[in-house]
Amino acid sequence: MDTMSDAKKAMSLRFTDPAQRTAIAAAARQAGVSMQEYILSAAYDRATAVERRFLDGFKVSMTRSSAAFAAEPDDLDPSPKQRAAEQDARRDLERQERGHAA
Repeated sequence: MDTMSDAKKAMSLRFTDPAQRTAIAAAARQAGVSMQEYILSAAYDRATAVERRFLDGFKVSMTRSSAAFAAEPDDLDPSPKQRAAEQDARRDLERQERGHAA
């Protein structure tokens, strides 16, 4: 069995918009590749772009995290005023949750 013909059968290209098919066919011809290869290449490029964006965001996050861990403990501790505000907010939230549960 010819694996190339199997691959072509596996990727059946159907376009509801004839203009879209024409545009993709022209772009594939210009690139010197088959339509299947052109579409797969575009899908791969899109997937790797998403991956790069994710990894860039992850690097930024890691940089922020490492900066937080490298900070002096005094810099990380909230002020007594901030701590009291957080405790008040927590109490208010707990009261609201009890009210919804009733």
